[in-house]
Amino acid sequence: MKTSTFTWLFTFIGAALCLGHYLFHDHDAFYMIFYALSVPAWFASTFTDIYEISMFRMLIIYVLTIATWALVGYVIDRFSVSYRNRNGSY
Repeated sequence: MKTSTFTWLFTFIGAALCLGHYLFHDHDAFYMIFYALSVPAWFASTFTDIYEISMFRMLIIYVLTIATWALVGYVIDRFSVSYRNRNGSY
């Protein structure tokens, strides 16, 4: 039995996180939530100035954020499938 529930759920979370940051980036609460939950944003300051950033670079951070959240969901799905197969429960 193959499932992708967490992959889609976490992809949606990543997309909602990016959309929230795009729409409300001038509010400190949304700004802090995005930079706390986006792994690519943690490293963005290493490669670019996060205060003077172009929209293209921000788009790259958004895509990487969604991909990171999707990857986390995929890993959870893979572990849950292997756990169910190992224990014989469906």
